[in-house]
Amino acid sequence: MKMTMKRLLSLCGMVVGLAGAALAHHSMAGFDRTATVVVEGTIKQFRWQNPHSFIEMESTPKDGKPAVTWNFEMTAPSFLVRAGWKRTTLNVGDKVVITGRPLLTGEPGALFVSVKLADGTVLTERAPAPANAGAAKQ
Repeated sequence: MKMTMKRLLSLCGMVVGLAGAALAHHSMAGFDRTATVVVEGTIKQFRWQNPHSFIEMESTPKDGKPAVTWNFEMTAPSFLVRAGWKRTTLNVGDKVVITGRPLLTGEPGALFVSVKLADGTVLTERAPAPANAGAAKQ
């Protein structure tokens, strides 16, 4: 009986520990969700991968300072596809403007919000709401 109880408590401890790790992984605590950065630059890399896609871009400040490499964390490709993205939506060398929620540390990185492509198209990471989403059901 004692051994069964020890195993049960051990198993419960592992479950709680893993749940904490999963929550920490999906935490947005490192980003300032009340602030917005808008960065203009050139795509250096677009990583289409799970669990999160990433954009790396180089931005050249207008004040003549050296170029800065920015990293934008995105959602999973499955969500991006529903929002109209493809693996080839962004390519190395593309000129874009990206809006994001900045890192609290002040480093050049952010949680992705949207990208404006050279042709003026704006993409986010969420599919648009259905046209009748706000309509009352009869």
